Amino acid sequence: MSLVTALIYRRRHRLLGRLVQEALALYGVEVPAAVDIGPGLAVFHRGFGTVLHPYTTLGAGVTLYNGVTIGRADPWVPQELSAMRRVVVEDGAVLCAGAKVVCKAGVLTVGAGTVVGANAVLTRSTGPGEIWAGAPARKVGVREGTWAPAATP
Repeated sequence: MSLVTALIYRRRHRLLGRLVQEALALYGVEVPAAVDIGPGLAVFHRGFGTVLHPYTTLGAGVTLYNGVTIGRADPWVPQELSAMRRVVVEDGAVLCAGAKVVCKAGVLTVGAGTVVGANAVLTRSTGPGEIWAGAPARKVGVREGTWAPAATP
């Protein structure tokens, strides 16, 4: 586990939380305490420039590269008036360098095992195992391999 990943998991610590947030800020990483993060988060290239909205949920085994932004498509509207409710990044998803995931209304879901390409701007939900690229992002393929989440008993 990298230093940045370890700090992200410790950002809710009762006594050290504020110090951890400041240490993350030195890397240009903003992950509010309200963000729910599953086990196995991988952050590459120290996550430089990564910003997550407080209403974000990351599933198990999510991979984030540097410069990822998850947020609202209407930042000029006060949060309490925004139509955005949450962004959910499901298990095994990969958000490549510079990927932007912006929610206009309701809940935007990045499906399990989905890859959002470098510098893509994703504004809508995806299915499992899809590959999205471009600005605005569009589906360009389907992911092959062992990304699939474990079967539920």
